[in-house]
Amino acid sequence: MKAMILAAGVGSRLEPLTCNIPKPMVPVVNRPAMEHIINLLVKNNITKVAANLWYLPDKIQSYFGDGSRYGIEIHYSVEKELMGTAGGVKKLESFFDETFIIVSGDAVTDIDLPGFIDKHRKSGALATIALKEVSDPRQFGVVITDKDGRIKAFQEKPSLDEAMSRLANTGIYIFEPEIFKYIPAQTVFDFGKQLFPELVQRGESFYGYSMKGYWCDIGSLTQYRLAHYDVLKGLVTIDIPGNWHPNAVYVGERTIVAPSARIGSKVVIGNNCHIGDGVEIFGETVIGDNCVIESGASIFGSIVWRNTRIGRGARLVECVVGSECYLKDDSIIGAGVILSDECIVEPGSVIEANSKIWPGKTVL
Repeated sequence: MKAMILAAGVGSRLEPLTCNIPKPMVPVVNRPAMEHIINLLVKNNITKVAANLWYLPDKIQSYFGDGSRYGIEIHYSVEKELMGTAGGVKKLESFFDETFIIVSGDAVTDIDLPGFIDKHRKSGALATIALKEVSDPRQFGVVITDKDGRIKAFQEKPSLDEAMSRLANTGIYIFEPEIFKYIPAQTVFDFGKQLFPELVQRGESFYGYSMKGYWCDIGSLTQYRLAHYDVLKGLVTIDIPGNWHPNAVYVGERTIVAPSARIGSKVVIGNNCHIGDGVEIFGETVIGDNCVIESGASIFGSIVWRNTRIGRGARLVECVVGSECYLKDDSIIGAGVILSDECIVEPGSVIEANSKIWPGKTVL
């Protein structure tokens, strides 16, 4: 079986984190989201993969290359203009000459792919959507099925009173090559808005698969942070880089942690980091590669990207800090703050809760 990763989107809801990198390259526990998808495919012996690109395509191509270091073949389709989810797949019609799977590049999931594939084949479906039950359907497109799993209708972000289902469309699909006859060539065309309603209207063999594993769309800043919390709580099975320690801390290679530092149980620290005297790191926290956390700093429930320096006595609470930032002594970063790349926070500065700071800014 072959696979395609949808990786062309801008990721505007993740700004300012996606100002300098495309959405599939946003790190999840110190690895790009797309890398976790590739690892999932490889574990299930899916080794021929395509990816459509548009926004900052070189960032993805230079990182993953031809895929050989992952044991796969990656074929890239760089779009001059965005073609929509289905239109981007149509461009690769000649590549998909057998049953194939589609995965969104901004998904964090440990879906049971063999179970998903088995459901698709046993139902004799032309198309199958992976569905995940959610507590609040207002943020999702939900799918209505009959008792056999055949898809009858869709609702886009219904209110709680109007929701006819709590099964969310995960953006993970399996198709037979015959699907291409329903997708026009050289046309902007979308799965959810155009293709799927047509399949329902025509009465095609179109099914849903209610998945039991973990799935989260990290397309928003809040979901991005919450996905990290779920990973560190053990709610999703993905590879976490670093050496596991008995107190459930993951520490990377060549990282030095001062004996007086206090580290909680749900923390990931990258490679080549230095954690100074008296530093406190608690809550579900991720520290990227090549970071320096100076003495007396405290970090709680936060995500810090690579090459960032946090000064003495600085305090971070439930925030996201981008790459190559310098948070100087005694600075305070409030809950919900998003600090993008290459920012400088001057000594004693306070960034109030839920603020967004764009790349390259200096906070006085």
